[in-house]
Amino acid sequence: MSKKYNPYDEILTTLEQAAKKLGLKEDDYIQLKYPERELQVSVPVRMDDGSIKVFEGYRVQHSGARGPYKGGIRYHQNVDMDEIKALAVMMSLKCAVVDIPYGGGKGGVTVDATKLSNAELERLTRSFATRLFPIIGPHTDIPAPDVNTNGEVMAWFMDAYSTLSGYLTPGVVTGKPAQVGGSLGRRDATGRGIMLMTREIAKQVGLELKGARVAVQGAGNVGGTAAKFLKQAGCKVVALSDVSGGLYSDTGLDIEDIVTFLRARRGRTLAEYEGTNFERITNEELLSTEVDILIPAALENAITAETAPGIRTKIVVEAANGPTNSDGDRILEEKGVIVVPDILANAGGVIVSYFEWIQNLQYLKWDEEEINKKLENLMVKAFNDVWNTAEKAGTSLRMGAYMVAVDRIATASKLRGMA
Repeated sequence: MSKKYNPYDEILTTLEQAAKKLGLKEDDYIQLKYPERELQVSVPVRMDDGSIKVFEGYRVQHSGARGPYKGGIRYHQNVDMDEIKALAVMMSLKCAVVDIPYGGGKGGVTVDATKLSNAELERLTRSFATRLFPIIGPHTDIPAPDVNTNGEVMAWFMDAYSTLSGYLTPGVVTGKPAQVGGSLGRRDATGRGIMLMTREIAKQVGLELKGARVAVQGAGNVGGTAAKFLKQAGCKVVALSDVSGGLYSDTGLDIEDIVTFLRARRGRTLAEYEGTNFERITNEELLSTEVDILIPAALENAITAETAPGIRTKIVVEAANGPTNSDGDRILEEKGVIVVPDILANAGGVIVSYFEWIQNLQYLKWDEEEINKKLENLMVKAFNDVWNTAEKAGTSLRMGAYMVAVDRIATASKLRGMA
């Protein structure tokens, strides 16, 4: 992540613009400018060689006006408090825009997870869970997977919390394996949501999905899954990339084979893929590939003043959190590119996390077809809410999404007597 800008300040700027368009007074939304709680902890871990390393960990609880705090935990070398604060605000907005009863939180540890063994990763997770224990819980703050964390990490986290609390507490985290209380459909939820939002925006602008050219930056769980579902919907995925570089094929990539290859072993990259009928490209070249739909599904700050001028697409669907900074956003708007914003587009994961949480609290198990249908209903409704708000206000979909979210949070605060 670039350190040339503060992501938290950028989000607050957009939030204030949305509040003003809604005609709110500062007293109506001023609480949203300040996280309710910021925790920084040291996370000691015994390494495989017997030494002890101490990592920095964070958890930010932004707004509890609409429900318990909800948000992922990421393990990445660039994690810092500003990033976590920004992502916590985004979670508050994301939960509000899709109208599920959560507030926003986020957590992370500053660590290069790729350099840890599986045993070290487990010890890191258990140590971090112990540090967070006083401020999390199934009715308080419910973490989930994020960058470099997954279902296995969530199972360790749940077990550490359950050991400390004295009883099995599956509802303390979501994104767990199904065998320990996870929901069916959770792994694919964010990618499925990206496909649904791509389908809905294509309908609005009259773009036929069958044969539409798509480029996906990011081949992890979200990007790879989105690419798979988009191909199944008839799209031609011509470019896909990860941290090691990208692949391009004018006739379309074999997404099923590529995703199967990447998921066969943790840490695999596209640089190792040895298929046929493609050429290798850089991440920068992928962003400038001429396509109908561009999906940034890697880390934040990918579309900037430097990269936005070269982007050649009609639609951007933001699968990553914060992939477009304010300069990039302005340039895309000037170019007439329609952007489906992250707080709407990638909300599929938190929606199915919500379903998982409900199942855990009520000791239920829903089938996958029911979950996918509920996910589609919520996401399509949210898209229509945002589209209609943006149309009425004569503004971008990003501003429309912020307006919907800020209005719901401000209204909840006022009804509770908090404003």
